[in-house]
Amino acid sequence: MPTPADRSTSSILVVLFFGVLMGALDIAIVGPALPALREAFAVDERAVAWVLTIYVLFNLIGTPVMSKLSDRLGRRLVYTLDVALFALGSLLVAAAQSFEMLLVGRAVQAFGAGGIFPVASAVIGDALPPEKRGRALGLIGAVFGVAFLLGPLLAALLLRFGWQWLFLVNLPIAVPLMIASWRLLPSRPVTNAPPFDWSGALWISVGLSGIALALNGLDSRDLAASFTSLAVWPFGVVGIVALLLAVRAETAAIDPILKPSWFTSRQVKLVALFAAAAGLGEAGMVFLPELAVSGLGMTAHDSSWMLLPVVLALAVGSPLLGRLLDRVGPKPIILAALVSLAAGCAVLGLLTTTRDLLIAGGALVGFGLSGLLGAPLRYVLLGEIAAPERGAAQGILTIFTSIGMLLSGVLIGAIAASAGGGATGYRESFTIIAAITLAVTVLALGIQNNRATAS
Repeated sequence: MPTPADRSTSSILVVLFFGVLMGALDIAIVGPALPALREAFAVDERAVAWVLTIYVLFNLIGTPVMSKLSDRLGRRLVYTLDVALFALGSLLVAAAQSFEMLLVGRAVQAFGAGGIFPVASAVIGDALPPEKRGRALGLIGAVFGVAFLLGPLLAALLLRFGWQWLFLVNLPIAVPLMIASWRLLPSRPVTNAPPFDWSGALWISVGLSGIALALNGLDSRDLAASFTSLAVWPFGVVGIVALLLAVRAETAAIDPILKPSWFTSRQVKLVALFAAAAGLGEAGMVFLPELAVSGLGMTAHDSSWMLLPVVLALAVGSPLLGRLLDRVGPKPIILAALVSLAAGCAVLGLLTTTRDLLIAGGALVGFGLSGLLGAPLRYVLLGEIAAPERGAAQGILTIFTSIGMLLSGVLIGAIAASAGGGATGYRESFTIIAAITLAVTVLALGIQNNRATAS
């Protein structure tokens, strides 16, 4: 017989499940939308990549701010606000009459989404005992599998009526979710909290924006010349200087967004690196329908089905690995996930001459992502950070995943455009992602396999 406490915990997990579902659904839907958006707004590969890039950039900006605010103002208020912002952004995107307005809507979406997943993970850390966190995090990780499964199905259905409906689908989820979040989630604001680290937030945002703009200007066919072009080096200099100032600001801040002491742990450094590798692969999958269209001659509608192998592997892998996590520890799962991700990207980059090979590569990538976007990395991180700082610390993982996505999005767009569009550029991009992931896999041999890290 379930106790009142069990029922309360189950209700909270349902709210978290649907909040993460809404955010993940948008990531899953944007891939099938890219060919339609490129045609609707008459933009090239470099420009359409900004549909993803601006989302990742503002997600990066929103993540530390929302994560830190959840520690200070309470999980309930910040989570509800995040859902509301995401819904507003979805409405702006659907109503956009220009490509610039579409990007504004994507930015609002992303700023709200920046807090949804890390705050959800922090609630699990607050509400559940250590022995139950692995399974709960596996459940939340499985949301990505559900969302990526629903995404292509919804895209295939809704694209027939117009790309706008791919974003309007968020609204029926958001409204009841806001009501349930306010009623059910715990609220534990901190009294007499130190001043918010606005200086750190500003320099981190400016630094990441500068790096993103610099990467977007690169020409893969003439890298040396592009590094010295006005489209690259001014933004790169601004980005690097701002990030250096961010380090200085965080060191001096009373209550920094990214506490330098967190990175004294070798485990935290490795987890951040693995999260970035996951981001590379996740963003790459957004462009898989474009590869299907340009490389295999598929229609925009039919290409959305090519994400199904990715999402099926992700949906199966996340809960399975979440259950194994409490038994075998994080190391073997993380290693297997990185190897699978590297192999899948290599297949997509070197062998995607048939639909079967595209399906095989996508399935390998999906299984790899299930071990990196789901429970294992968050399991490790929960054990490395003290309870009062879990919200902000979970933001670390989301930030580095987003950094990987940012690098992947701008590089894939730049390489594809530099190659004159078409399949060649996308295949080159996946080959580069495979090589990077393989290098990261070697470093994964150094991660500890202490199953007590979540205690």
